[in-house]
Amino acid sequence: METPPPQTDRTEPTEADVAAFKEQLGRPPRGLRAIAHRCPCGEPDVVETAPRLPDGTPFPTTYYLTCPRANSAIGTLEANGVMKEMTERLGEDPELAAAYRAAHEDYIARRDAIEVLTGFPSAGGMPDRVKCLHVLVAHSLVAGPGVNPLGDEALAMLPEWWAKGPCVSVERDGGAGAEDVR
Repeated sequence: METPPPQTDRTEPTEADVAAFKEQLGRPPRGLRAIAHRCPCGEPDVVETAPRLPDGTPFPTTYYLTCPRANSAIGTLEANGVMKEMTERLGEDPELAAAYRAAHEDYIARRDAIEVLTGFPSAGGMPDRVKCLHVLVAHSLVAGPGVNPLGDEALAMLPEWWAKGPCVSVERDGGAGAEDVR
């Protein structure tokens, strides 16, 4: 994609956002804290989750990509060996490795600002390998360009997943927050 989607403000989830999440993933959200990024179509595409699920289970994936179209396109990249190639480059390019380690530190700092999960990794394989492009793209969408170099690269490889319109059909009425569904 020539130009990635713009950053959006973090917002409290509305009832319509929760309904969109349910339709996108086929299940209710767990540990939902916020809508961390909105797709250009207006629906959530990245949610911020609590470092611990309501039952206390650690959940280190702070940024979770929810858009099924984006997820499918990323799955294609993963199936085509992009993660392996990126991991190999980390071992060959000290500048890339340093930038990726900084992305890891950014991710941890953002999670720790919510709750510290001592001894848990960041996500997506950071800082030493690429294990999940979905997490790296989600981090890039939330943090903006220049924070996660491999997330930025993966994002640039994606089509404009929103071009056909919203991935889900949810009635929006500007309803109240959805704190009770977390």
